[in-house]
Amino acid sequence: MKNFGFEDLKLVDPPDLSRDSEAYGFAGQAREDILPNADEVTLDHLAANYHTVALTATTNEDSRKHVRFPFSTPAELSERLATVDAPTCLVFGREDVGLTNEELAQLDEICAIPASEEYPSLNLGQAATITLYELRNLALDENQLPDVELERADEPIVERLNDQFGEFLEAIDHPVEKRAKTGRLFRRLVGRAHPTDREARTLLGIFRRASAHLNFYGDADDAAAKNADAKDGAADAAASDAEN
Repeated sequence: MKNFGFEDLKLVDPPDLSRDSEAYGFAGQAREDILPNADEVTLDHLAANYHTVALTATTNEDSRKHVRFPFSTPAELSERLATVDAPTCLVFGREDVGLTNEELAQLDEICAIPASEEYPSLNLGQAATITLYELRNLALDENQLPDVELERADEPIVERLNDQFGEFLEAIDHPVEKRAKTGRLFRRLVGRAHPTDREARTLLGIFRRASAHLNFYGDADDAAAKNADAKDGAADAAASDAEN
């Protein structure tokens, strides 16, 4: 991080960071500023307050699988983030197992470093170095950054949009077993689109009204069906009495 001009370090469930720890020993000159100023947070906090980019070596080359696909390379990510005004957090996983599918499902975008198919995995330090090198133009010289072309909606609005889409799926009775996957597909789509505040609020309002509309008429239909069943039952009983 210090090599390439980044300084805001967030740690989820970190190891011991005391002066006698292994982490402190490896931090180099960053132990004087970046490491002691790091914030300990949760993954839920990052997902709720930042546009999140998950870094993973394992990807799916299949557009039907939206846990690890689609993904950007660090160079593609750098080019896109240079045009977006949004608080963004790069999320690296554990040294040994990376990020789980459940954790990836919470995050907005996937980024992967192109490497040999025979051995695509890199250790955490290598992955961070390559990624931050590609993103160095976002931190080292602000005067050379391109003009911001897009003002992305605040993260709470984007999260409300994702949540409202989940309620919409429930309102249309989307198959329960498909809702999580469909929700991830929508999150990935919104994550890549970087909607403006107006766009996000407009979609949020549409999904909210659609859900309310479907629930209202769904309740009305249920009531009508129950009334029809009751009338049919009464008619059957009357017919039976007449026969008797």
